[in-house]
Amino acid sequence: MIKRKEQFKEAENLTVSHEIRIRFNETDPLGIVWHGNYITYFEDGREAFGREHGLTYLDIAKTGYTTPIVKSTCEHKLSLRYGDVVTIETTVVDTPAAKMIYRFKIIDDKGEVACTGETTQVFLDKEGNLMLTNPPFYEEWKRKVGLLK
Repeated sequence: MIKRKEQFKEAENLTVSHEIRIRFNETDPLGIVWHGNYITYFEDGREAFGREHGLTYLDIAKTGYTTPIVKSTCEHKLSLRYGDVVTIETTVVDTPAAKMIYRFKIIDDKGEVACTGETTQVFLDKEGNLMLTNPPFYEEWKRKVGLLK
């Protein structure tokens, strides 16, 4: 049996950069960011992306759907510290499947990549049923941003 690896590509021009300052309560006793907070930074990036492109959680909820995260990955490359100002780059990944995939880069103030990651979200209807095809609102959004014709 031949295994086929799904290949998706990042959507051109669908990247949003969002700057944050590392807060004291996000660090451990050594003054570096606790590893679990990087997922929160990804959330900040998704929210910034949603605000810019009309795809926030509130926008989605108004259509009657929710989008729980079913997978997240995070690769730490450099430590971040209290007071650092970093940029979260969030890019949507174009896929025909009924899911939203976001890729993230967290870049420090020297321009170095401190962390990369990815999240996958699926669509659930009002009753909590998994959608096997993209909901109409998402198809419309993809057309609006040029991912569908």
